[in-house]
Amino acid sequence: DVQLQASGGGLVQAGGSLRLSCAPSGFTFDDYAIGWFRQAPGKEREGVSCISNSDHSTYYADSVKGRFTISSDNIKNTVYLQMNSLKPEDTAVYYCAREAGAECTVVPDWVDYWGKGTLVTVSS
Repeated sequence: DVQLQASGGGLVQAGGSLRLSCAPSGFTFDDYAIGWFRQAPGKEREGVSCISNSDHSTYYADSVKGRFTISSDNIKNTVYLQMNSLKPEDTAVYYCAREAGAECTVVPDWVDYWGKGTLVTVSS
């Protein structure tokens, strides 16, 4: 079965850092892009970042460029999201997800498997 296990969320003060991890299983890691999405209370789910495990191309939403870094360990089959200079508006449940193919779309409708979310809370 395809599973994506996200971890690393927590409570942090504004300006702080967190690193999220996503450990997918049940499929060939190198064949798919893995994305991070987030959903804040009362808002729609939005794409944050994505990495293609075939060519390691990456995508970042404008709101996180320069602050977040996505990376992939193809030996450990794990995707990381390093989040620095966190802001209160980054508060959300963060989900890792498998894109339907090898390229990043960062469109929720193109995700075929979602992991359970991990809560990130940034206090001001």
